[in-house]
Amino acid sequence: MLMMDVDNAPRRASAAPDDVLIAIDQLSKTYVSASGAAVHALSRISLDIKPGEFVCVVGPSGCGKSTLLRLLAGLDDYSEGRLLLDGETVAGPSRKVGVVFQAANLLPWMTVRDNVRLPLRVGGRHAPAGDRIERLLAVTGLADFGDKYPYELSGGMQQRAGICRALARDPEILLMDEPFGALDALTRERLNLELQRIWQENRKTILLITHSISEAIFLADRVIVMSARPGRILADLHVPIPRPRSFDDIVLHPDYARLAKEVRGLLNAQEHGHD
Repeated sequence: MLMMDVDNAPRRASAAPDDVLIAIDQLSKTYVSASGAAVHALSRISLDIKPGEFVCVVGPSGCGKSTLLRLLAGLDDYSEGRLLLDGETVAGPSRKVGVVFQAANLLPWMTVRDNVRLPLRVGGRHAPAGDRIERLLAVTGLADFGDKYPYELSGGMQQRAGICRALARDPEILLMDEPFGALDALTRERLNLELQRIWQENRKTILLITHSISEAIFLADRVIVMSARPGRILADLHVPIPRPRSFDDIVLHPDYARLAKEVRGLLNAQEHGHD
């Protein structure tokens, strides 16, 4: 996990509507491979995300999901189109955005508390952040583990610490790139429940990338289905299942089966080249 908090001054662009926090308009990305060939990663992606929404993105491997996240985080440049965060053109990493990657990347010589506090130190803030850090540790279930070192934590607890660190600067947007992909099924379910609870408490805008259809439907307000490369949006599906959700109950909801079937059908068509 890395918290990208460099505050490059964003360029002002024609503003998105007031109720849109992330505005993606006809976004495309082409890069040059090691062999010198042009690779078209994304093709004319358009998507609006409102404040407080939880959006999950699914798609075939190599379809550009992670590329899209990197563009939103300001870690890479796009080739065409527009990308606005809160009405401002993305021109680099922003303090408004926290990023959680698949690996927690905690510094092994620091305690959990110091790892969580690190983005504030790097950004030049030296508190009054103590109370906030303790609240975040409590929210993520780590209140009793602040003085532990990463090697003393399970993989799931390390990921919770990574999420806690990403929230340290109180970003408006949390971008998550398959944060639970390397965990076993039971730990993954527990962290899905934890993430749902954290989101319900702070209502951050979250965009999460996953390969798991069940995870996407469980967590999301909307599920975005992407095509094979060059990635484009095949479907933007609303998830009308009430919250809070549990894994035992959600599989019995009629909309769960409907959505899972629709997403699986779209992805299977991509695998067989029938998009």
